[in-house]
Amino acid sequence: MKRPRFPRLLASSTFQLTLVYIVLFGASVMLLMGYLYWATIGFMSDQIDETVQAEIKGLAEQYRRQGVGGLISVINERVLRNPKGEALYLLVNRDGFPLAGNLEQWPSAVEDGEGWISFYLTGATLDSELPHIARARVINVQGHYQFLVGRDIYNLLAVRALIERSLVWGVGITLALAVLGGAFMSRSIRRRLEVINQATRRIRSGDLSSRIPRTHSGDEFDELVAHLNKMLDQLEQLMEGIRHVTHNIAHDLRTPLTRLRNRLEFLSRADLSPEVEIQIHEIIDEADQLLNTFNALLRISRIESGGYVTQLECIDLSQLLADCGELYDALAAEKNQTLVLDIQQGICAMADRDLLFQAVVNLLDNAIKYSPEGSSIGLQLRGYKHAIISVWDQGAGIPESERDKVTERFYRIDKDRSTPGNGLGLSMVKAVVELHGGQLELTDNAPGLRVNIILNRAPKREELPGQKAPPGLPPAQA
Repeated sequence: MKRPRFPRLLASSTFQLTLVYIVLFGASVMLLMGYLYWATIGFMSDQIDETVQAEIKGLAEQYRRQGVGGLISVINERVLRNPKGEALYLLVNRDGFPLAGNLEQWPSAVEDGEGWISFYLTGATLDSELPHIARARVINVQGHYQFLVGRDIYNLLAVRALIERSLVWGVGITLALAVLGGAFMSRSIRRRLEVINQATRRIRSGDLSSRIPRTHSGDEFDELVAHLNKMLDQLEQLMEGIRHVTHNIAHDLRTPLTRLRNRLEFLSRADLSPEVEIQIHEIIDEADQLLNTFNALLRISRIESGGYVTQLECIDLSQLLADCGELYDALAAEKNQTLVLDIQQGICAMADRDLLFQAVVNLLDNAIKYSPEGSSIGLQLRGYKHAIISVWDQGAGIPESERDKVTERFYRIDKDRSTPGNGLGLSMVKAVVELHGGQLELTDNAPGLRVNIILNRAPKREELPGQKAPPGLPPAQA
C-alpha cells in the first residue's frame, strides 16, 4: 500500500530543506525591503523638515530686517505666488487672530519637545483615500506673535502607501518564486535520488549486476553514483567469489562422499557383526546428511547465480499444495500431530512446479520438526490480488529480532542447534521465492511461526500465450 503523497512530501528531507530555503530567502528579502522602506521614507521626511527649517530661517531673517510688517509682506507674497502649493504659513497675534498665511485658523495640535506639530488640513481636496496631513514647526515671536511654517505631507503619505503596497506584492511574488524554485529544486533532487533508490531495490532483489546510471555532469550526485558503482563492482566480485568457492567445495566434496557412501553400502551387505553393521548404517546416515547439505548448497548457488534454468508455467497451486499435504500427512501422524489443510481451489500462478514444491515441503518439514507432539500444523492457500501460501505451526516460533537472519545459509537459533538439520531449509525457500519474484514473510502465529509465500497470480485461468493451463480450472477471480 502506497503512502499518501502529501505526508511523504512533508517527510522528505528535500522538502524540509526547501522550506528552510524559503524561510531564509523570504526573511532576507523582507529585511532588505524593510531597510529600503525605512531609508526612503526617512530621507523624504528629513527633506521636508530641512525645507521647513530653511524657510523659517529665511523668514526670521526678514523679520529681523523689516519687522512684523515685512514678515507679513513676505508671507503674503509667497502665498500669492503658490496659492495651492504644499507650503503652509500662518502668523497670528497674541489673541490667535490670523495676520497672514494660507491657513484659516490655528490648528488644535500639541507640540512635541522640539516645537513640531501634525494636524489634518480642512477644506483640502482629497484626491485619494489618504487624508491631507500637515507637519509644521511653531515659532514664538517675542511673546506677541506665533508663527507656523509647515508642509502638506500628502505626497509623502502617498509615496509611503505605494512603497508599502510594493513591499507586500514584492514579498508575495518573491515567496511565490521561492516556492516554485524550491519545488523545482526538490523535484530535481528527488528524481535523482529515485534513480538511486530504484537501482538499490533491484540490487536488494538479487540483481547484483545492476548499476546506477550516471549523468556525467560532474556534480556531487554524479561523483556519489560513481563511488557507489565501484563499490557494487567490488561487492559483486566478492559475492561471485563466495558463490564460486561454495559451488566448487560442494561439487568437489560430493563426488568422493558419494563414493564413500556407496562403499559403505557395499560393506553393509557383507556378513558382519551386529555392532559393526549398526555403526556402518550410522555412518551412511551421516553421509546422507552431508550429501543433502551439499546438494542444497549447489541448488541454492545455481538459483542465486541465475544458472538454474527454469520455465515458468501456469501451475495449479491448489493441486500442488494438496500433493504436499498428502506427502507429509503420514510424517505428521508419526509425531501425533494434526496437519490442517485450508486450500482455496482454483488458484494459479506462473511458477516452476518442482522448485515451488521443494520450497513448500521444506516449510512443512521444519514445521513438523520444530513443533511438539500433539500440536497442529497448517497449510493454507488464499487468492486475492496475489496468491498467498501459508505454513504455520504451534512450536516455539522465532524471535522477531532473528527472523531476518534465519534465511541466511547455515544460520540456526541457539536453542535449535541440537536439532538435526543444516540451516539451509529457509535459505532454499528464500532463493526459490526470489526467483519467482515473490516475497517471503515470517510472522508470529501465537504460538508458533507462520511463513507466508506471496506470489503473483496468473493473469488468466484460461489458456495463456504460449502456455496451457491445467484442464478443468474455473475462471480466475478478480
